[in-house]
Amino acid sequence: MSSYLHEVARRLVAFDTVSAKSNAEAAAYLADELARHRFRVALHAYDVAGVAKTNVVATAGPPVAGGLIVSGHIDVVPFVGQEGWTREPLALAIDDARVWGRGTSDMKGFIAQCVAAAAVLDRATLQRPLAFVFTADEEIGCDGARRLIPELPAFLGDVPQPALAWIGEPSAWRVFHTHKGIVSFTVTAHGIAGHSSIPERGQNAIAVMANVITCISAYQAELRTASQPASAADFPECPYTPLNYGVVRGGSAANMIADRCTLTVSYRPLPDGDPRAVHAEIVRRLAEADLRDAGAPAVPARVDVGAPHVVKGMASPRGSTLEAALFAAVGAAVSGGAPFATDGGEFERGGIASLVCGPGELEQAHQPDESMPRAAFEAGVDVIQTIVRRLCGA
Repeated sequence: MSSYLHEVARRLVAFDTVSAKSNAEAAAYLADELARHRFRVALHAYDVAGVAKTNVVATAGPPVAGGLIVSGHIDVVPFVGQEGWTREPLALAIDDARVWGRGTSDMKGFIAQCVAAAAVLDRATLQRPLAFVFTADEEIGCDGARRLIPELPAFLGDVPQPALAWIGEPSAWRVFHTHKGIVSFTVTAHGIAGHSSIPERGQNAIAVMANVITCISAYQAELRTASQPASAADFPECPYTPLNYGVVRGGSAANMIADRCTLTVSYRPLPDGDPRAVHAEIVRRLAEADLRDAGAPAVPARVDVGAPHVVKGMASPRGSTLEAALFAAVGAAVSGGAPFATDGGEFERGGIASLVCGPGELEQAHQPDESMPRAAFEAGVDVIQTIVRRLCGA
């Protein structure tokens, strides 16, 4: 089994499934392997600006209620141009301590474990159905899950949609029943181009954006110290809604007044509030603030705030059979809040309660020389088999 696990992981890491690219070839490989292990496989294909995307749904077991979904995402974050790589990102490497390659922790290592577990599963003993759901485009807003979940019952065929999902995101085998959402949007400052020697004849969009950032930063300081809802206790490392400036672009040359500047902003709202509330407050504050370029004080500032793109948070009930099974399998005793978002928010929209627990390490996710502990990698197949035995009767 170890050799097959390694081979599946090697093949998966070798597929370049950065979210901007197609994952169809990797999805087809997973579909072929699961079909070979006599799972019923359906592919949910869609297109994004001419790029083919595919979600994989594979089922086994009787058409009765009470089954389990085990899920992971196929896409990975970019690695080209990321400083710090000393290894080939798309080549699996294994030493005595670790398994290396883009996606090993987040989360092709877990998907490989799922396929290896499927290979040894005695399907005839399943008393309740098991479904593997592998999604596209999780890293860019859970887009694959958002598209799949409304149609999932059809792709499950005669299997009733399970009420529980296990998502193997990197957690070093910690169990999370909740996570924050993520909301992103763009702010655009419109200036007036001109020669930098006479600033009053133009308006510098970068200077306007600097005032935008100052205004938003003041709001961030208030969020940090404001009274928090009960869910904040699940996130002791960051018990509030943090804001981040992701990308800023503006200007053409040092001697030109910049006529445009854009800023991408994101924040991670707690799961029990309105995820759009912070965006609405930022819109209100920017509308009331004096954002003028000090070099052209007579010119009113023009700023547009784009619509929010919302990835839903997750808050699953405690005390489920899946929670008890995960606690027993990985030696955990408590469940908390994950600081990152997952497909679980989209599953929740479809009436599926999810728990997050995986063999990878969050501190390795999205990093150069991404890796995971070899011990966790090799043990994962047994963990999956244990959970499936307990919840599905295999």
